[in-house]
Amino acid sequence: MANRPQQLTLPPPRSYTRTDFTALRAFVQRVPLPTIARLYFDPDTAPHAAGADALERYLRTMRDDLVHLATLHGSSALADHLKASTRHHGSAKLTAVTLRMVEQASRLAAAAPAATHPVGLWFRPLVARRLVGEGIPTLGALVDFCNRRGGCWWRAVPRIGLLRARVLVGWLRRHAGTLGVTVADDVDAADPLDAPAGAARVALVPAGGGRAGELAPLERVALPHALSGGEGPQGNGTRGRNRAPGLCYLQAQHDLDAIRAWLHRYRDRPQALRAYTRELERLLLWAVTVRGTALSSLTVDDCEAYKDFLAVPSAAFTGPRTRRDSPCWRPFAPDGLSPDSQRYAVRALRAAFDWFVDVHYLAGNPWQAVNDPVTVTRAHAMRIERALPVDLWHRVRRFAEDRSASLGPAGPRWRAAPAALLLMGDSGLRNAEAALARREQLRYVPADGEVPASWELAGLGTGRKQSTVPVRPL
Repeated sequence: MANRPQQLTLPPPRSYTRTDFTALRAFVQRVPLPTIARLYFDPDTAPHAAGADALERYLRTMRDDLVHLATLHGSSALADHLKASTRHHGSAKLTAVTLRMVEQASRLAAAAPAATHPVGLWFRPLVARRLVGEGIPTLGALVDFCNRRGGCWWRAVPRIGLLRARVLVGWLRRHAGTLGVTVADDVDAADPLDAPAGAARVALVPAGGGRAGELAPLERVALPHALSGGEGPQGNGTRGRNRAPGLCYLQAQHDLDAIRAWLHRYRDRPQALRAYTRELERLLLWAVTVRGTALSSLTVDDCEAYKDFLAVPSAAFTGPRTRRDSPCWRPFAPDGLSPDSQRYAVRALRAAFDWFVDVHYLAGNPWQAVNDPVTVTRAHAMRIERALPVDLWHRVRRFAEDRSASLGPAGPRWRAAPAALLLMGDSGLRNAEAALARREQLRYVPADGEVPASWELAGLGTGRKQSTVPVRPL
């Protein structure tokens, strides 16, 4: 029977993400595989990057897939070059230039983002870990998070600043067709002091004045003339009692203008701007609605009362995180502030009021008479994930001990090396701290019941703090 021409059916090409392409470029440029795994893959979402061998197999398979597609869809010159290279070397040898040509000819291998894809499949591990840590495991969840929180969604995610937020939102909008969901038009990272066009202002009402509990972020606040700290449009305001006489260096008619001038100094530092906005916003809302006084009329007693309020904010000031234009927005989280955050708030307000005095907006700074909240310095656990593997640790010890047997001029230094290694390995001391350790700083701790005897080493640690670390007897 005559042979009939048969149609070769090829399996569908594997799908690769942008991260995969970036990792392949690094692989072609001979970047070490552990470095590629650390920079571009998250072990939780990319099991093929769990080990160097698995990652190498994955990248080689990807390279072969792309070469196959480029041979089918690329130019004849590129196809001939790839076939010749494969015949000569067993597989195509790529350079940075030929890899770019292969990528352009193999676009069929590019995966399309889907709402169910993990964020670690498309974003760098550092960004993906931050998002997953806030309960955002997939691209669809990220779109929902952005739409729910609005333009300042990135504030709730550590280390996701203004610029990175814009990049992420732009990327999500470019792939809205394959994601099946899109980021709302009003989700744009903006200056926290710029109110959206047409946004309604919320007039703050002092305690006892009716409609209690209506709060709004700084960009949507409208102060009562009597509590604005300056003259109203028809001169019906009440000038703050602490306003400085004479010429003020600011063109500030009231407290809101002065706050905006202070925050404007940090316009090129988004993280500082966000933090200072939060602290002055909280104080202003409390001063007007709870204390019934203008910011420029605060006294030391008022500041002390606010410091106590930071420790236990009232229910009217707390609520779950939400977008700033939501009526459910509140200045404090439900669990309040930690002692460190309370201390930061007092110091930030003291610095702001110092500046108000320097520019002759205020006559004095009442926060100078307020002590910082008491905090406890906590000792941080050692980062054991950065320790040497056990086999490498034993090899290093054996090497130092072998060298210490030398009788040459370097012998004394090598004999000190094992002692330094053991000391730093047991106690976690840094190089400089171990170099400053002295015998008289050692203290013997006798046995106590089932607790065996041990040694302790006292010394000066990081930040010039006195610390005591355990030392295992030899």
